[in-house]
Amino acid sequence: MRPKGLSDNNNRTAQLLARLAFRINTQLERVFPEQRVFLKSDHGTHFIRFRPATQAVMAVAGGLALAWTIVATAILMMETIGAGSAREQSQRQAVVFERRLTQLSADRDLRLQEATAAQDRFSGALEQVSEMQEMLLGSEDRRRELETGIEVVQDTLRRTIKERDEARAEIARLTLALDQHDEAGATEIGRMHDTAATLDFLTAALEGTARERDAKAAETLAAQGEILALQDAIRLNGARNDAIFAKLEEAVTVSMEPLDKMFRSVGLDPEDLIASVRKGYSGQGGPLAPITVSTKGGTLTPDETRANAILRDLDEMNVYRMAAVRVPLGMPVKASVRWTSGFGGRDDPLGRGYRQHEGQDLAGDYGTAIYATADGVVTYAGWQSGYGRLIKIQHAFGIETRFGHLSQIRVEVGQRVSRGDKIGDMGNSGRSTGTHLHYEVRIGGSAVNPIKFIKAASNVF
Repeated sequence: MRPKGLSDNNNRTAQLLARLAFRINTQLERVFPEQRVFLKSDHGTHFIRFRPATQAVMAVAGGLALAWTIVATAILMMETIGAGSAREQSQRQAVVFERRLTQLSADRDLRLQEATAAQDRFSGALEQVSEMQEMLLGSEDRRRELETGIEVVQDTLRRTIKERDEARAEIARLTLALDQHDEAGATEIGRMHDTAATLDFLTAALEGTARERDAKAAETLAAQGEILALQDAIRLNGARNDAIFAKLEEAVTVSMEPLDKMFRSVGLDPEDLIASVRKGYSGQGGPLAPITVSTKGGTLTPDETRANAILRDLDEMNVYRMAAVRVPLGMPVKASVRWTSGFGGRDDPLGRGYRQHEGQDLAGDYGTAIYATADGVVTYAGWQSGYGRLIKIQHAFGIETRFGHLSQIRVEVGQRVSRGDKIGDMGNSGRSTGTHLHYEVRIGGSAVNPIKFIKAASNVF
Protein backbone atom coordinates (compact mmCIF):
# COMPACT_ATOMS: atom_id res chain seq x y z
CA MET A 1 0.00 0.00 0.00
CA ARG A 2 1.15 3.55 -0.67
CA PRO A 3 1.60 5.78 2.30
CA LYS A 4 -1.40 7.96 3.01
CA GLY A 5 0.61 11.23 2.76
CA LEU A 6 1.94 10.40 -0.76
CA SER A 7 -1.59 9.56 -1.95
CA ASP A 8 -2.91 12.87 -0.65
CA ASN A 9 -0.14 14.77 -2.46
CA ASN A 10 -0.94 13.08 -5.75
CA ASN A 11 -4.60 13.90 -5.35
CA ARG A 12 -3.85 17.53 -4.69
CA THR A 13 -1.55 17.71 -7.69
CA ALA A 14 -4.18 16.17 -9.93
CA GLN A 15 -6.77 18.62 -8.64
CA LEU A 16 -4.45 21.58 -9.31
CA LEU A 17 -3.74 20.36 -12.86
CA ALA A 18 -7.45 19.85 -13.48
CA ARG A 19 -8.28 23.35 -12.23
CA LEU A 20 -5.42 24.82 -14.36
CA ALA A 21 -6.63 22.96 -17.47
CA PHE A 22 -10.18 24.15 -16.76
CA ARG A 23 -9.04 27.77 -16.53
CA ILE A 24 -6.97 27.49 -19.71
CA ASN A 25 -9.89 25.96 -21.59
CA THR A 26 -12.21 28.64 -20.19
CA GLN A 27 -9.89 31.45 -21.43
CA LEU A 28 -9.32 29.85 -24.83
CA GLU A 29 -13.00 29.04 -25.30
CA ARG A 30 -13.60 32.67 -26.26
CA VAL A 31 -11.34 32.19 -29.27
CA PHE A 32 -11.60 28.46 -29.84
CA PRO A 33 -15.05 27.27 -28.71
CA GLU A 34 -15.36 23.54 -28.10
CA GLN A 35 -15.94 21.59 -31.31
CA ARG A 36 -17.37 18.10 -31.79
CA VAL A 37 -17.01 15.88 -34.81
CA PHE A 38 -19.80 13.25 -35.10
CA LEU A 39 -19.02 9.86 -36.64
CA LYS A 40 -21.97 7.73 -37.68
CA SER A 41 -21.64 3.98 -38.21
CA ASP A 42 -23.84 0.89 -38.34
CA HIS A 43 -23.38 0.34 -34.64
CA GLY A 44 -24.28 3.84 -33.55
CA THR A 45 -23.24 7.47 -33.52
CA HIS A 46 -20.00 8.59 -31.87
CA PHE A 47 -18.28 12.01 -31.62
CA ILE A 48 -14.79 13.38 -31.09
CA ARG A 49 -14.52 16.42 -28.87
CA PHE A 50 -11.84 19.05 -29.51
CA ARG A 51 -11.23 21.12 -26.44
CA PRO A 52 -10.07 24.77 -26.79
CA ALA A 53 -6.53 23.84 -25.68
CA THR A 54 -6.35 21.11 -28.27
CA GLN A 55 -7.54 23.52 -30.98
CA ALA A 56 -4.95 26.11 -29.88
CA VAL A 57 -2.14 23.54 -30.10
CA MET A 58 -3.34 22.50 -33.56
CA ALA A 59 -3.55 26.14 -34.69
CA VAL A 60 -0.02 26.88 -33.46
CA ALA A 61 1.35 23.75 -35.15
CA GLY A 62 -0.43 24.63 -38.39
CA GLY A 63 0.90 28.23 -38.26
CA LEU A 64 4.46 27.03 -37.69
CA ALA A 65 4.17 24.61 -40.60
CA LEU A 66 2.84 27.40 -42.86
CA ALA A 67 5.60 29.81 -41.76
CA TRP A 68 8.28 27.19 -42.41
CA THR A 69 6.83 26.52 -45.86
CA ILE A 70 6.86 30.24 -46.72
CA VAL A 71 10.44 30.76 -45.47
CA ALA A 72 11.74 27.67 -47.28
CA THR A 73 10.04 28.76 -50.50
CA ALA A 74 11.54 32.27 -50.19
CA ILE A 75 15.04 30.92 -49.54
CA LEU A 76 14.77 28.56 -52.51
CA MET A 77 13.62 31.41 -54.78
CA MET A 78 16.41 33.71 -53.54
CA GLU A 79 19.04 31.04 -54.17
CA THR A 80 17.64 30.44 -57.66
CA ILE A 81 17.65 34.16 -58.46
CA GLY A 82 21.13 34.59 -56.93
CA ALA A 83 22.54 31.67 -58.92
CA GLY A 84 21.17 33.17 -62.13
CA SER A 85 22.64 36.60 -61.27
CA ALA A 86 26.01 35.04 -60.40
CA ARG A 87 26.12 33.21 -63.74
CA GLU A 88 25.22 36.38 -65.61
CA GLN A 89 27.81 38.34 -63.63
CA SER A 90 30.43 35.69 -64.32
CA GLN A 91 29.62 35.83 -68.02
CA ARG A 92 29.83 39.62 -68.02
CA GLN A 93 33.15 39.51 -66.15
CA ALA A 94 34.45 36.94 -68.64
CA VAL A 95 33.45 39.18 -71.56
CA VAL A 96 35.05 42.24 -69.90
CA PHE A 97 38.20 40.27 -69.13
CA GLU A 98 38.46 39.02 -72.73
CA ARG A 99 38.06 42.58 -73.99
CA ARG A 100 40.74 43.71 -71.56
CA LEU A 101 43.08 40.95 -72.70
CA THR A 102 42.46 41.92 -76.32
CA GLN A 103 43.19 45.56 -75.50
CA LEU A 104 46.35 44.64 -73.60
CA SER A 105 47.47 42.46 -76.51
CA ALA A 106 46.86 45.33 -78.93
CA ASP A 107 48.75 47.74 -76.63
CA ARG A 108 51.61 45.26 -76.39
CA ASP A 109 51.80 44.95 -80.17
CA LEU A 110 51.70 48.75 -80.50
CA ARG A 111 54.51 49.14 -77.96
CA LEU A 112 56.52 46.49 -79.82
CA GLN A 113 56.01 48.34 -83.10
CA GLU A 114 57.01 51.62 -81.47
CA ALA A 115 60.13 50.02 -79.98
CA THR A 116 61.03 48.53 -83.37
CA ALA A 117 60.47 51.88 -85.08
CA ALA A 118 62.56 53.64 -82.42
CA GLN A 119 65.34 51.09 -82.92
CA ASP A 120 65.20 51.65 -86.69
CA ARG A 121 65.28 55.43 -86.21
CA PHE A 122 68.20 55.07 -83.87
CA SER A 123 70.11 52.89 -86.35
CA GLY A 124 69.51 55.42 -89.11
CA ALA A 125 70.55 58.26 -86.83
CA LEU A 126 73.76 56.42 -85.91
CA GLU A 127 74.57 56.05 -89.61
CA GLN A 128 73.95 59.76 -90.13
CA VAL A 129 76.14 60.59 -87.13
CA SER A 130 78.91 58.39 -88.58
CA GLU A 131 78.63 60.09 -91.98
CA MET A 132 78.65 63.56 -90.41
CA GLN A 133 81.64 62.64 -88.28
CA GLU A 134 83.52 61.57 -91.40
CA MET A 135 82.52 64.85 -93.08
CA LEU A 136 83.68 66.84 -90.07
CA LEU A 137 87.01 65.02 -90.00
CA GLY A 138 87.42 65.65 -93.76
CA SER A 139 86.51 69.33 -93.31
CA GLU A 140 89.01 69.61 -90.48
CA ASP A 141 91.78 68.11 -92.66
CA ARG A 142 90.89 70.45 -95.55
CA ARG A 143 90.90 73.43 -93.23
CA ARG A 144 94.34 72.51 -91.94
CA GLU A 145 95.60 72.12 -95.53
CA LEU A 146 94.23 75.57 -96.42
CA GLU A 147 95.84 77.11 -93.35
CA THR A 148 99.14 75.50 -94.35
CA GLY A 149 98.76 76.86 -97.92
CA ILE A 150 98.03 80.37 -96.60
CA GLU A 151 101.13 80.23 -94.40
CA VAL A 152 103.21 79.18 -97.45
CA VAL A 153 101.76 82.07 -99.52
CA GLN A 154 102.49 84.52 -96.72
CA ASP A 155 106.08 83.24 -96.43
CA THR A 156 106.51 83.61 -100.22
CA LEU A 157 105.18 87.18 -100.13
CA ARG A 158 107.53 88.09 -97.31
CA ARG A 159 110.43 86.54 -99.21
CA THR A 160 109.46 88.43 -102.41
CA ILE A 161 109.22 91.76 -100.57
CA LYS A 162 112.59 91.07 -99.03
CA GLU A 163 114.09 90.29 -102.48
CA ARG A 164 112.52 93.49 -103.87
CA ASP A 165 114.08 95.54 -101.09
CA GLU A 166 117.41 93.82 -101.71
CA ALA A 167 117.09 94.62 -105.45
CA ARG A 168 116.44 98.29 -104.70
CA ALA A 169 119.45 98.34 -102.42
CA GLU A 170 121.52 96.71 -105.16
CA ILE A 171 120.38 99.43 -107.65
CA ALA A 172 121.46 102.11 -105.25
CA ARG A 173 124.78 100.37 -104.71
CA LEU A 174 125.36 99.98 -108.48
CA THR A 175 124.49 103.62 -109.07
CA LEU A 176 127.01 104.66 -106.49
CA ALA A 177 129.57 102.29 -108.01
CA LEU A 178 129.00 103.84 -111.48
CA ASP A 179 129.53 107.27 -110.08
CA GLN A 180 132.78 106.14 -108.51
CA HIS A 181 133.79 104.43 -111.78
CA ASP A 182 133.39 107.76 -113.64
CA GLU A 183 135.98 109.22 -111.36
CA ALA A 184 138.27 106.31 -112.26
CA GLY A 185 138.22 107.18 -115.93
CA ALA A 186 135.53 104.97 -117.39
CA THR A 187 134.09 106.22 -120.58
CA GLU A 188 130.56 107.66 -120.71
CA ILE A 189 129.47 105.05 -123.27
CA GLY A 190 130.56 102.17 -121.05
CA ARG A 191 128.67 103.58 -118.06
CA MET A 192 125.50 103.90 -120.13
CA HIS A 193 125.71 100.30 -121.39
CA ASP A 194 126.29 98.97 -117.85
CA THR A 195 123.44 101.03 -116.45
CA ALA A 196 121.01 99.92 -119.18
CA ALA A 197 121.90 96.23 -118.68
CA THR A 198 121.51 96.56 -114.91
CA LEU A 199 118.14 98.27 -115.28
CA ASP A 200 116.89 95.60 -117.70
CA PHE A 201 117.89 92.84 -115.27
CA LEU A 202 116.25 94.58 -112.32
CA THR A 203 113.09 95.33 -114.32
CA ALA A 204 112.71 91.69 -115.36
CA ALA A 205 113.29 90.51 -111.81
CA LEU A 206 110.73 92.96 -110.39
CA GLU A 207 108.14 92.00 -113.03
CA GLY A 208 108.53 88.29 -112.19
CA THR A 209 108.27 89.04 -108.50
CA ALA A 210 105.13 91.13 -109.06
CA ARG A 211 103.49 88.36 -111.13
CA GLU A 212 104.32 85.79 -108.45
CA ARG A 213 102.95 88.13 -105.77
CA ASP A 214 99.68 88.63 -107.68
CA ALA A 215 99.28 84.85 -108.19
CA LYS A 216 99.84 84.18 -104.48
CA ALA A 217 97.37 86.93 -103.58
CA ALA A 218 94.75 85.33 -105.85
CA GLU A 219 95.40 81.94 -104.26
CA THR A 220 95.04 83.53 -100.82
CA LEU A 221 91.65 85.02 -101.73
CA ALA A 222 90.45 81.65 -103.10
CA ALA A 223 91.63 79.87 -99.94
CA GLN A 224 89.81 82.41 -97.78
CA GLY A 225 86.63 81.80 -99.80
CA GLU A 226 86.98 78.04 -99.30
CA ILE A 227 87.52 78.56 -95.56
CA LEU A 228 84.31 80.59 -95.33
CA ALA A 229 82.42 77.91 -97.26
CA LEU A 230 83.81 75.20 -94.94
CA GLN A 231 82.83 77.25 -91.88
CA ASP A 232 79.27 77.53 -93.24
CA ALA A 233 79.21 73.78 -93.88
CA ILE A 234 80.48 73.13 -90.35
CA ARG A 235 77.75 75.35 -88.89
CA LEU A 236 75.12 73.56 -91.01
CA ASN A 237 76.41 70.16 -89.90
CA GLY A 238 76.33 71.36 -86.30
CA ALA A 239 72.66 72.33 -86.66
CA ARG A 240 71.88 68.94 -88.21
CA ASN A 241 73.77 67.22 -85.40
CA ASP A 242 71.74 69.14 -82.80
CA ALA A 243 68.47 68.08 -84.46
CA ILE A 244 69.55 64.43 -84.73
CA PHE A 245 70.85 64.33 -81.15
CA ALA A 246 67.60 65.91 -79.90
CA LYS A 247 65.55 63.21 -81.64
CA LEU A 248 67.80 60.47 -80.31
CA GLU A 249 67.63 61.82 -76.76
CA GLU A 250 63.83 62.06 -77.00
CA ALA A 251 63.56 58.49 -78.33
CA VAL A 252 65.78 57.16 -75.52
CA THR A 253 63.75 59.03 -72.90
CA VAL A 254 60.44 57.76 -74.29
CA SER A 255 61.78 54.19 -74.28
CA MET A 256 63.30 54.41 -70.80
CA GLU A 257 60.38 55.90 -68.88
CA PRO A 258 57.99 52.90 -69.21
CA LEU A 259 60.73 50.47 -68.12
CA ASP A 260 61.67 52.58 -65.10
CA LYS A 261 57.99 53.00 -64.16
CA MET A 262 57.39 49.26 -64.52
CA PHE A 263 60.21 48.27 -62.13
CA ARG A 264 59.32 50.91 -59.54
CA SER A 265 55.63 49.91 -59.57
CA VAL A 266 56.54 46.38 -58.38
CA GLY A 267 58.87 47.67 -55.66
CA LEU A 268 62.19 46.97 -57.41
CA ASP A 269 64.99 49.54 -57.47
CA PRO A 270 66.10 50.09 -61.11
CA GLU A 271 69.63 51.04 -60.01
CA ASP A 272 70.05 47.75 -58.12
CA LEU A 273 68.71 45.81 -61.12
CA ILE A 274 71.14 47.52 -63.51
CA ALA A 275 74.08 46.90 -61.16
CA SER A 276 73.11 43.23 -60.80
CA VAL A 277 72.77 42.68 -64.56
CA ARG A 278 76.07 44.39 -65.33
CA LYS A 279 77.80 42.40 -62.63
CA GLY A 280 76.90 39.21 -64.51
CA TYR A 281 77.61 40.64 -68.00
CA SER A 282 79.02 37.84 -70.14
CA GLY A 283 78.59 36.24 -73.52
CA GLN A 284 77.62 38.08 -76.67
CA GLY A 285 76.25 41.60 -76.84
CA GLY A 286 78.42 43.62 -74.44
CA PRO A 287 77.97 47.31 -73.63
CA LEU A 288 78.11 49.86 -76.45
CA ALA A 289 81.62 51.40 -76.75
CA PRO A 290 81.82 55.21 -76.42
CA ILE A 291 83.10 57.43 -79.23
CA THR A 292 86.81 58.37 -79.00
CA VAL A 293 88.86 60.65 -81.22
CA SER A 294 92.19 58.85 -80.93
CA THR A 295 94.08 56.51 -78.70
CA LYS A 296 95.89 59.50 -77.17
CA GLY A 297 92.67 60.71 -75.57
CA GLY A 298 92.17 64.46 -75.36
CA THR A 299 89.18 66.73 -74.89
CA LEU A 300 85.97 65.61 -76.65
CA THR A 301 83.83 67.99 -78.66
CA PRO A 302 80.27 68.80 -77.46
CA ASP A 303 78.82 66.54 -80.18
CA GLU A 304 81.05 63.65 -79.12
CA THR A 305 80.06 64.20 -75.49
CA ARG A 306 76.36 64.11 -76.40
CA ALA A 307 76.88 60.99 -78.52
CA ASN A 308 78.61 59.25 -75.60
CA ALA A 309 75.71 60.20 -73.29
CA ILE A 310 73.20 58.71 -75.77
CA LEU A 311 75.27 55.53 -76.06
CA ARG A 312 75.34 55.23 -72.25
CA ASP A 313 71.55 55.65 -72.13
CA LEU A 314 71.12 53.03 -74.85
CA ASP A 315 73.35 50.64 -72.94
CA GLU A 316 71.26 51.27 -69.83
CA MET A 317 68.03 50.67 -71.80
CA ASN A 318 69.49 47.41 -73.10
CA VAL A 319 70.29 46.37 -69.52
CA TYR A 320 66.72 47.33 -68.51
CA ARG A 321 65.31 45.00 -71.16
CA MET A 322 67.65 42.21 -70.06
CA ALA A 323 66.37 42.67 -66.49
CA ALA A 324 62.74 42.73 -67.67
CA VAL A 325 63.14 39.24 -69.16
CA ARG A 326 64.31 37.94 -65.76
CA VAL A 327 61.46 39.51 -63.73
CA PRO A 328 58.10 37.60 -63.66
CA LEU A 329 55.86 40.10 -65.45
CA GLY A 330 52.60 39.27 -67.18
CA MET A 331 49.93 36.60 -66.93
CA PRO A 332 50.69 32.92 -66.21
CA VAL A 333 47.69 31.92 -68.39
CA LYS A 334 46.70 33.00 -71.88
CA ALA A 335 43.12 31.67 -71.88
CA SER A 336 40.05 33.39 -70.42
CA VAL A 337 39.97 33.10 -66.62
CA ARG A 338 37.99 34.54 -63.73
CA TRP A 339 39.73 36.42 -60.90
CA THR A 340 38.64 34.89 -57.59
CA SER A 341 40.50 35.21 -54.28
CA GLY A 342 43.12 37.96 -54.28
CA PHE A 343 46.20 38.67 -52.19
CA GLY A 344 45.64 39.50 -48.51
CA GLY A 345 43.29 38.48 -45.70
CA ARG A 346 40.13 36.47 -46.46
CA ASP A 347 37.65 34.04 -44.91
CA ASP A 348 38.96 30.53 -45.39
CA PRO A 349 36.84 28.74 -48.08
CA LEU A 350 36.94 25.53 -46.01
CA GLY A 351 35.70 27.22 -42.85
CA ARG A 352 39.01 27.60 -40.98
CA GLY A 353 38.42 31.25 -40.02
CA TYR A 354 40.11 34.43 -41.27
CA ARG A 355 43.43 33.57 -42.95
CA GLN A 356 46.18 35.27 -44.98
CA HIS A 357 46.06 34.45 -48.71
CA GLU A 358 49.57 34.83 -50.18
CA GLY A 359 48.73 34.67 -53.89
CA GLN A 360 46.15 35.31 -56.61
CA ASP A 361 43.59 32.69 -57.65
CA LEU A 362 42.65 32.42 -61.34
CA ALA A 363 39.71 30.10 -62.09
CA GLY A 364 39.39 28.52 -65.52
CA ASP A 365 38.75 25.30 -67.40
CA TYR A 366 40.33 22.07 -66.21
CA GLY A 367 43.61 21.47 -68.09
CA THR A 368 44.18 25.12 -69.11
CA ALA A 369 47.85 25.61 -70.03
CA ILE A 370 50.08 27.35 -67.44
CA TYR A 371 53.15 29.30 -68.61
CA ALA A 372 56.34 30.58 -66.97
CA THR A 373 56.25 34.36 -66.44
CA ALA A 374 60.05 34.87 -66.62
CA ASP A 375 63.33 33.09 -67.29
CA GLY A 376 64.44 30.93 -64.39
CA VAL A 377 65.28 27.49 -62.95
CA VAL A 378 62.73 24.99 -61.61
CA THR A 379 63.55 24.33 -57.93
CA TYR A 380 60.48 22.21 -57.01
CA ALA A 381 58.04 20.13 -59.04
CA GLY A 382 55.82 17.78 -57.09
CA TRP A 383 53.15 17.41 -54.42
CA GLN A 384 53.12 19.71 -51.39
CA SER A 385 50.50 19.79 -48.66
CA GLY A 386 47.87 22.47 -49.27
CA TYR A 387 49.27 23.42 -52.69
CA GLY A 388 48.63 20.02 -54.26
CA ARG A 389 50.77 19.68 -57.37
CA LEU A 390 53.16 22.60 -57.11
CA ILE A 391 55.91 24.16 -59.29
CA LYS A 392 58.50 26.59 -57.90
CA ILE A 393 60.71 28.62 -60.26
CA GLN A 394 63.67 30.66 -59.02
CA HIS A 395 64.33 33.85 -61.00
CA ALA A 396 66.99 36.53 -60.82
CA PHE A 397 67.13 39.23 -58.12
CA GLY A 398 65.87 36.82 -55.41
CA ILE A 399 62.39 36.46 -56.99
CA GLU A 400 60.45 33.17 -56.90
CA THR A 401 57.11 32.21 -58.49
CA ARG A 402 54.80 29.40 -57.37
CA PHE A 403 52.05 27.64 -59.34
CA GLY A 404 49.70 25.52 -57.21
CA HIS A 405 46.70 23.13 -57.53
CA LEU A 406 47.90 21.84 -60.94
CA SER A 407 46.51 18.77 -62.66
CA GLN A 408 49.74 18.04 -64.56
CA ILE A 409 53.40 19.06 -64.08
CA ARG A 410 55.39 19.29 -67.32
CA VAL A 411 58.84 20.34 -66.02
CA GLU A 412 61.53 18.79 -63.84
CA VAL A 413 63.69 20.08 -61.00
CA GLY A 414 66.82 21.78 -62.35
CA GLN A 415 65.27 22.51 -65.75
CA ARG A 416 65.81 26.01 -67.16
CA VAL A 417 62.68 27.67 -68.53
CA SER A 418 62.09 30.85 -70.48
CA ARG A 419 59.25 33.34 -70.40
CA GLY A 420 56.23 31.81 -72.17
CA ASP A 421 57.29 28.14 -71.79
CA LYS A 422 54.45 25.78 -70.88
CA ILE A 423 55.11 24.27 -67.44
CA GLY A 424 51.83 22.62 -66.40
CA ASP A 425 48.02 22.38 -66.57
CA MET A 426 45.35 23.98 -64.35
CA GLY A 427 43.66 21.59 -61.93
CA ASN A 428 42.00 21.08 -58.55
CA SER A 429 44.64 19.22 -56.53
CA GLY A 430 45.42 19.83 -52.88
CA ARG A 431 43.38 22.09 -50.59
CA SER A 432 41.03 23.48 -53.23
CA THR A 433 37.29 23.95 -53.72
CA GLY A 434 37.35 24.03 -57.54
CA THR A 435 39.50 24.18 -60.67
CA HIS A 436 41.85 27.18 -60.48
CA LEU A 437 45.51 28.28 -60.42
CA HIS A 438 47.06 29.60 -57.22
CA TYR A 439 49.83 32.00 -58.41
CA GLU A 440 52.41 33.45 -56.01
CA VAL A 441 55.33 35.88 -56.36
CA ARG A 442 57.93 36.01 -53.59
CA ILE A 443 60.88 38.37 -53.13
CA GLY A 444 63.53 37.23 -50.69
CA GLY A 445 61.14 34.55 -49.41
CA SER A 446 58.31 37.00 -48.60
CA ALA A 447 55.07 36.88 -50.59
CA VAL A 448 54.06 40.04 -52.47
CA ASN A 449 50.93 40.92 -54.43
CA PRO A 450 51.18 39.26 -57.90
CA ILE A 451 48.70 41.79 -59.33
CA LYS A 452 51.45 44.46 -59.22
CA PHE A 453 53.64 42.36 -61.52
CA ILE A 454 50.75 41.50 -63.85
CA LYS A 455 49.62 45.13 -64.19
CA ALA A 456 53.19 46.45 -64.52
CA ALA A 457 53.69 44.41 -67.68
CA SER A 458 50.90 46.35 -69.43
CA ASN A 459 53.21 49.43 -69.50
CA VAL A 460 55.85 47.71 -71.64
CA PHE A 461 54.87 44.27 -73.06
